[in-house]
Amino acid sequence: MVIHVPSGDPGDERGTLLSFVEAQRGALRRSVLGLGREQAVSRPSASELTLGGLLKHVAEVELNWLRLAQQQENERARTPETWGEAFVLQDGESVEETLEFWAGIAAETEEFIRAVPSMDDTFPLPETPWFPKGERVSMRWFLVHLVEEFGRHAGHADIVRESLDGQTAFALVALEQEAAEAKAAGAA
Repeated sequence: MVIHVPSGDPGDERGTLLSFVEAQRGALRRSVLGLGREQAVSRPSASELTLGGLLKHVAEVELNWLRLAQQQENERARTPETWGEAFVLQDGESVEETLEFWAGIAAETEEFIRAVPSMDDTFPLPETPWFPKGERVSMRWFLVHLVEEFGRHAGHADIVRESLDGQTAFALVALEQEAAEAKAAGAA
């Protein structure tokens, strides 16, 4: 089964980049399809990564980059002491709430990107040892970076999910399509 990101209007750079970001979000969301909390927080491989933790991490990553692009303070900023908590669903946190939180951030990202005057507009990278001092990046860079970040973690999620129950990414796409068709048939 082929997963295709539609090109839409060939001149719509924003739309194309947002579509690729959304495609990677979809891969991560599908990784928890049909799982309960116990499976979503389990570690079926040598890695410390869990599917619930990956979802939480990418939601917080998107929020962080969005706030940097907006040049606003991140209300969920992590400290070196709390950084590891971004990869773990804590007691009281659920997959559903994490997905809902991420959906809100995704909508905010799209609204922000559609409103910026130019994809060439820039914002400063944070002062960290891994970024060049005084570096600025464009809105285009921001979206491409999200594709990179989400794609990397979607691959992690594929491995974790397959280790859990043998479900592959393509099987999850089919499962998602079947669920959507059943929902549409029930609504008709």
